[in-house]
Order: sequence, then structure tokens, then C-alpha cells
Amino acid sequence: MSETRDNLLLELGLDSQIKFPLLEQLDAADHRYVRDLKINVSNALKFPNLNEKEAYLLALSVSVNQKHELTINSLTQKCIEKGATEAEINEIHALTSLLNANNVFYRFKHFVDKEYYNVAPVGIRMSIMMNPVLGKEFFELASLAVSALNGCEMCVRSHEESVRNHGASEARIFDAVRLTAIFKSLLVIL
Repeated sequence: MSETRDNLLLELGLDSQIKFPLLEQLDAADHRYVRDLKINVSNALKFPNLNEKEAYLLALSVSVNQKHELTINSLTQKCIEKGATEAEINEIHALTSLLNANNVFYRFKHFVDKEYYNVAPVGIRMSIMMNPVLGKEFFELASLAVSALNGCEMCVRSHEESVRNHGASEARIFDAVRLTAIFKSLLVIL
């Protein structure tokens, strides 16, 4: 086991004794990617347009989306350490679940693009979007990140516009989506 691998797991709040077969395989064969991944994760958690709590909450949303129990647990603890409340953490779980429904539904509407589907009432309750604990801007930013992760063009466009209308810069949006991409790549090998 390399020091880089151990430091990567430590940054995520994971016990370095836990074995992840793909990570172990890459670490044993060639440290270049593990080093890159460690640097990418470390940098993502310190992007200038996100505070640490926001970065860990976004990372948590990726773990929830990917149903990765170990990192859900460790990143929840990291979120708490960075000042997230139980209500904010619960909202990340709810937001990720809701966006999964919306992403499937709106991808279908986009792919098929028929008048009936485009004008029929959605019929999916979304009350958590009205007055989010996380605040409207960050809620929309996290919604954008999950939508990008799930590949829903309509949702990505809608949430990107909404988050900008709530005052976020394009640089902040870029950092959030980049963090999401990096954590998705991490979970592929954990």
C-alpha cells in the first residue's frame, strides 16, 4: 500500500485498512493514476468558489447518487466536521433522490419530444425546492451537479440558468460540476 493511497482514503475519512480491489490493483501496478486521483480529490475539496462544507456536501451527493455506502458514511461525518447540520445532510439525500426522479422523467420528455408529453402535467411533487434548508442558490447548484452526473440535458440547462439567476458565477458552477466529475471518477474505483 502506498502513502498516496492511504492519504487519499484519509482525506475521505475512510480507514486505510479497508481494501478496495480496483484501487489496490492500480496502486500496485502504477502509482501515477492514484497520485493524480489524490491530487484531483484534494484540489476539488479546495476549489476557490466553494467553501469546504459545500464541497463535502456536493461530494456526499455524488456518493448518495452512486449508492456508495462507505463514502456516504465517511462524507456525512466530514460534512458534520465542516459545519453541516443534520437538516442540510438530510436535504442532500432528499435532493439527490428527487433529482433522480426528475432526471429520468425529463430525459424521457427530451428524448421523445412529443407534444402530449411536453404539455401534460408533470405530477411529481417537489416541495423541497420551494424553501430549501440549504438555501436556494446552493440547492440549485447541487441539483445541477446531480443532473450533470445523471446526464439530463433539460435539467442541466434549467438548473444552470436558475443557479446563475440566484447569483452564482460561472466559475462557481464550473467548480461544482468539476468536483462532481472527480468524485464520480473516484467512486468508480472504490
